[in-house]
Amino acid sequence: MTDPYDASHITVLEGLAPVRERPAMYIGSTDTRGLHHLVYEVVDNSIDEALAGYCNHIWVNVNGDGSCTVVDNGRGIPIDMMKKNGKSALEIVLTVLHAGGKFDKETYQVSGGLHGVGVSVVNALSMALKATVYRDGNIYEMDFAKGKPSGPQTCREETLEEFKSRHLKWYGSPAQPFIDDRTDFLAVFGKKLSGTDITFMPDATIFETVQFDYDVLVHRLRELAFLNSGITIALKDDRSGDSEVFSYAGGLKAFVTYLNTGSVPTHPDVIVLGKKDPIDKIEVDVALQYVNTYSEQVFSFVNSVNTREGGTHLEGFRSAITRAINSSSKKNNLVKEASLAIRGEDVREGLTAVISIKMANPQFEGQTKMRLGNSNVKGIVDSLVYQTLTEYFEENPKVLAAIVEKAVVAARAREAARNARELARRKSTLESSGLPGKLADCSERDPSKSEIYIVEGDSAGGSAKQGRDRRFQAILPLRGKILNVEKATQHKILKNIEIQALVSAIGTGVGDQFDSQKARYHHVILMTDADVDGAHIRTLLLTFLFRYMTKLIEDGYVYIAQPPLYRIAKGKVEKYAFREDEMRQFVAEFGEKGTTIQRYKGLGEMNASQLWGTTMDPDQRVLKQVKIEDASFANEIFEKLMGEDVNARRDFIKRHSREVTNLDI
Repeated sequence: MTDPYDASHITVLEGLAPVRERPAMYIGSTDTRGLHHLVYEVVDNSIDEALAGYCNHIWVNVNGDGSCTVVDNGRGIPIDMMKKNGKSALEIVLTVLHAGGKFDKETYQVSGGLHGVGVSVVNALSMALKATVYRDGNIYEMDFAKGKPSGPQTCREETLEEFKSRHLKWYGSPAQPFIDDRTDFLAVFGKKLSGTDITFMPDATIFETVQFDYDVLVHRLRELAFLNSGITIALKDDRSGDSEVFSYAGGLKAFVTYLNTGSVPTHPDVIVLGKKDPIDKIEVDVALQYVNTYSEQVFSFVNSVNTREGGTHLEGFRSAITRAINSSSKKNNLVKEASLAIRGEDVREGLTAVISIKMANPQFEGQTKMRLGNSNVKGIVDSLVYQTLTEYFEENPKVLAAIVEKAVVAARAREAARNARELARRKSTLESSGLPGKLADCSERDPSKSEIYIVEGDSAGGSAKQGRDRRFQAILPLRGKILNVEKATQHKILKNIEIQALVSAIGTGVGDQFDSQKARYHHVILMTDADVDGAHIRTLLLTFLFRYMTKLIEDGYVYIAQPPLYRIAKGKVEKYAFREDEMRQFVAEFGEKGTTIQRYKGLGEMNASQLWGTTMDPDQRVLKQVKIEDASFANEIFEKLMGEDVNARRDFIKRHSREVTNLDI
């Protein structure tokens, strides 16, 4: 007999308890992406103040104790009492979901934080949060712990020294020793100061890590500075002493120029388009330039929010640029081959573009705001971009000719690649199997229960084939290093034998023809040697997957195997260590006399049973899942590490060299 299910079983989570109970619903995840999302939520509030015309400086400080401080010189969160609640507006904003100034359509005409849950979610997921508000010559402060007030809101008059210090920080005015009161200071330097200061300590019991990544913050804050010209954003990391200031008068044009650093432009000037729809009052700004690469860099934003998964605004842009180039090329008779059709994928090859729209009522899909859903935006963006771009081409025929020539070359390469694929299909049909001969497939036919190990070399492949569970584990050994796809055309890429084997085994196709429903395995595991060559091969594979099978990563199908670095044995007892400190710990446990330490340089050094027990057994192994936290940041890293710009790669290596802990020389 079961217990009755009645009202006593219903739980109502009060206040911010739902956020702590299900944090991923509000910030996407509790990994490093979710951690940094906390910073972005607070910064977005400051950006909204800037968009409303009340803020031009934002400071982000990673403090030595691991907390983060975000300060702006906006109007300051309201601190007066709310009659309905009997509490201050500051307390309500920080403790109640969907409370804020984003809903009345008067305080903020455009806003990235429309859901009104941002700073309250940050409060809920922090061990401690301190809010300081500067208004009317006073300092208002309130402390919180895990989303709940830990003390009342306090108020004190700001001292002259505090006022001077903040004025000099925010506006950079020179100190004048003869000024000894607030009235004289204001008479010389101007208006009263206001602003908001939020300091929070992420809750280590909720997040997988509470260590902020300086480079991740740099990328996002630089992005915001590009998108909002006239704003100065400063970042400082007290842990390392690193600091940077971002301020770009050039806006999106400067953004595209930055993204194309190290690449050779197809045309000299960045094309800048901007127009506002008079009816829907949607402001569309676009900057674009073509360069001598084969990949596409197109990033979209709504009210400064990075819509990583695109949306209707991106669909409208892509449609418009294809129509504009096709119609302008036909009008000017630039395509001589009548049978050659220029498609969207052709006009996007080598394209770097940033699309930024500002609108009053964006409908984001999910709290993390990665995709725009407003259906009317597609047509508006399509119309505005098409009109302004065709006008630009009429005034700049040489630019049009250069872009069309690049698109024609891309179209020819696409046709050649299609012919190569058709030839491969016909050949595989004659051979009765489209799978590569070197693939040792599994017997399981349910993709969700199947996994494939992409293994470096025949030696490791042999051990993996002997050690695997044939029911659900397939092995594909690759010979040597695959092609660096960052420096090659699609036609050349698809002719590469190792890439052909990889694509054929996974079964999804590549690029625009990718179909995740055809994936033969839901675990694609990269298993390479634990040395420099192995790391290089893994990086080449990741570059290919990121450029041509992005959805495979987004769907969570790509993993990296973690083979052990050491085998520590004494008598009949053996243990495996994945890190050097772990190895030392085992040696200390065993004692040094009679203890042997084997350092694995390659997977082939392990026999089949060892490889199974340490790296392939689902009950014992450790896998790292590959995720795309920020597509534009990932794109930037792949360009630096795998692209043509040697100087950018050298600078990156110099900056991060101190972080290397397991270098084999």
